[in-house]
Amino acid sequence: MPISPATFRYDHDPATGVATITLDRPARLNALTFAVYEELRDTFLALDREPGVRAIVLTGSGRAFCSGGDVDDIIGALLDKSFEELLAFTRVTGQLVHAMRRCRRPIVGALNGAVAGAGAVIAAACDIRIAAESAKIAFLFTRVGLSGADMGASWLLPRIVGHGRASELLMTGEFIDAIEAHRIGLYNRVVVDDALPTEARTMAEKLARGPAFGLEITKESLDREWAMDLDTALAWETQVQAGCMLSPDFRESYEAFRARREPKFR
Repeated sequence: MPISPATFRYDHDPATGVATITLDRPARLNALTFAVYEELRDTFLALDREPGVRAIVLTGSGRAFCSGGDVDDIIGALLDKSFEELLAFTRVTGQLVHAMRRCRRPIVGALNGAVAGAGAVIAAACDIRIAAESAKIAFLFTRVGLSGADMGASWLLPRIVGHGRASELLMTGEFIDAIEAHRIGLYNRVVVDDALPTEARTMAEKLARGPAFGLEITKESLDREWAMDLDTALAWETQVQAGCMLSPDFRESYEAFRARREPKFR
């Protein structure tokens, strides 16, 4: 069944293997609705097994990446819900992040303007974050009376920037600019705003040309091994690396080296 979401734009370039998801509510700074959450979750679940997709770009249209939950469509609506209804909603938000981290394809976040609240967590769930100079980011949850531990933020963020910086970002909910976000490792790189689409696409195409199975194992290992001791991590890596050596990509890299050409991974 083709991927054809109704609440955001989706494009797949078969020539490069890059799929692009564009949040597309620019008048609302790409604020999330209940429907957007659900379709994003379902799309990342589908992309995990979509033929021909080797890398993903996630971005936003207009002046922002994503400003978080829509004040009217989500935040206001939540005030009148029961605990069971609220729990159903928070489970969906967590399922989105889970789908992103379990998606075997590398995800490149192309960030500009406001990257706030749930938008900041979605950015953190990407594998690589390329940001425009305008991309200011904040994990706003405590600013609206909630816990900074939302959508997996307290799991994701310490792994990216360390416990101390994660504590400050999640407890204060304050915005930091692109230079500071890059300095602490939250952004992989910062570019001028006009260069963002090209830079993100170039990175995604580079990953798409790589060994899909090797990248899948790398992504999974980065998440798995955080909770392992050294012996367990070494045992895991010996198993999965031996499996990678059986893949056609390993032989292709050898043959390409011998022939002095670029490898063509399947």
